[in-house]
Amino acid sequence: MDSFFQVLISIAVAAVFATLLAGVYSLYRGGDFARRYSNRLMRLRVALQFAAVLLIAAAAWYWGR
Repeated sequence: MDSFFQVLISIAVAAVFATLLAGVYSLYRGGDFARRYSNRLMRLRVALQFAAVLLIAAAAWYWGR
């Protein structure tokens, strides 16, 4: 179960990082692309961060038992 949490947390952190990079690219590109996608990417990043925090809290609870 330990490696299960480690893999899930790694995937969650990688997803947050990829979404962050996509958002930075959206801001860099600007124009119509930024108007269409930057708010969606920000919302997705916040949701992924929430999921990552929940996974980390669940892993801390499990490892602390």
